[in-house]
Amino acid sequence: MIRLALALLLALLPLAARAQTEQQALVDRATLAVQEMLSGDNTATARDLLKQARGALICPQVFKAGFFLGGEGGNCVLVGRSGGGTAGGQQTGAPWSGPAFYGMGGGSFGLQFGVQDSEVIFIVLTDKGLQALLDSQFKFGANASIAVATIGAGINGDTTAALRADIVAFAQTRGLFAGISLEGTLLSSRSDWNQSYYGKPIGAQQIVLNMEGQNQGDEPLKEMLARFSNG
Repeated sequence: MIRLALALLLALLPLAARAQTEQQALVDRATLAVQEMLSGDNTATARDLLKQARGALICPQVFKAGFFLGGEGGNCVLVGRSGGGTAGGQQTGAPWSGPAFYGMGGGSFGLQFGVQDSEVIFIVLTDKGLQALLDSQFKFGANASIAVATIGAGINGDTTAALRADIVAFAQTRGLFAGISLEGTLLSSRSDWNQSYYGKPIGAQQIVLNMEGQNQGDEPLKEMLARFSNG
């Protein structure tokens, strides 16, 4: 039922906004990733954290493969949240920005065998964490002042570390690796994708903080985030 409603919402958008560019396809996959990862019975922790989030980085497909030499990569969208009132530490009714585009890549060396395909949502809980991701390049584990907590598919575990973190990563993983490792992973802004999607040169801060990016194709993503963060 939820997937059908999303499909109908996507179909109602103007054809020009729904053109299946690489950027729009990524936004659509990010919308489905939010739906799939936050709809389950064991995702109350993620939904509660999203209600107080300052932003979210959504990576609908992070691919990792290895045979002694491993590497990982994928494309992501970063959205911000501002305005609205607060109640019990939550940003009630706060709107979400349009997506800024990022690429994720990294490498590792060790005894690695298998293939891993993950959906990852990074819930950003602090202004400091959001500003760190907005940098043109951010390496996980390199900035000691930014606390990142990783929680696997069993989302409803001990959240003590998550509540102290600037960024909390929730991963849903398929494949042979036990979990997702972020150490050394580099996140880089894709200014060319931002320009293609919004039709003008525009920076990630203008999109995420100032909410200047306008593209009707991102409405389903905003609606899906609002559903879980304002409900």
